[in-house]
Amino acid sequence: MARPSVNPLVTACRAGLLDRRGHARLSQDPFSGRVAVITGAGSGIGRALALDLACRGAVLAVSDIDVVGLGETARQCSTIGATVRKDTIDVTDRDAMSTYANDVAAQFGQVNLLFNNAGIIFTGDIAQSSYDDLERVIDVDFWGVVHGTKAFLPQLIASGAGHLINISSAYGLISAPSYSAYNAAKFAVRGFTEAIQQEMKAAGHPVQVSCVYPGAVRTLIMRTSKCADGQDHAAIHELFDKMARTAPEQAAVTILRGVHAGKGRILVGPDALAADMLARLTATGYQQLFQLARYLNEHQKDRKPARKER
Repeated sequence: MARPSVNPLVTACRAGLLDRRGHARLSQDPFSGRVAVITGAGSGIGRALALDLACRGAVLAVSDIDVVGLGETARQCSTIGATVRKDTIDVTDRDAMSTYANDVAAQFGQVNLLFNNAGIIFTGDIAQSSYDDLERVIDVDFWGVVHGTKAFLPQLIASGAGHLINISSAYGLISAPSYSAYNAAKFAVRGFTEAIQQEMKAAGHPVQVSCVYPGAVRTLIMRTSKCADGQDHAAIHELFDKMARTAPEQAAVTILRGVHAGKGRILVGPDALAADMLARLTATGYQQLFQLARYLNEHQKDRKPARKER
């Protein structure tokens, strides 16, 4: 039987290191002893956040619908020495999320950090997309964030030093063809989060609010996704793999650095920085770039190298 894979971060922590850069673990780490809830923790950014926070001495409540992946995340965090609670939770289930929030608070006494990270993606032009596929993306990517926020916000306020972190996307800054539902959900997360930022300040609640905009991160989101009839799933995977230059561990470091700094907007990866700049400088002009990219991609196979004249 093959032995479970060991994340390099786990090895570093067991050696007494804080992160991949080899910084010594410090008892005064700002996340030490804080209770952090992470949805979508079975892989990708969610798992990387859990492991980084485990190294920093945080108490963890991790959840996912992927039982196997979630179990592996919990195992690795436990190996580090963290206190971990794991629950199989569907973020689209409002009642389950409310019960979950109460159970976590009852076990740990408080909740300081909530990472609404669970998400899915669907590829397909609107004309070829079914209502069920569109609704599923909206349910997970937007309503999952709403359910998590509503369920845990009272605990974040009661903690006296809470922090709400909602994961949007670079596609919450600009839109791309074939991802209408994903774009809509991530733009909605952005608007939802920015409204709550203002509400917390206006009410004087001790809760900081951050919205995170990751670019393409090397996760399983595309490989576990669905696409409309007629879409080439293999080609989509190949393109995503070429675009995804940011490792989940890098994303986690950037996110936690932004959370510690109290940033309201956290951009993850060079492509997210580029998307933000395009949106600011061109308004909707960036759409021409997407159209050009689509045209080139569709005609790439038909192009033949030109012969050199002698």
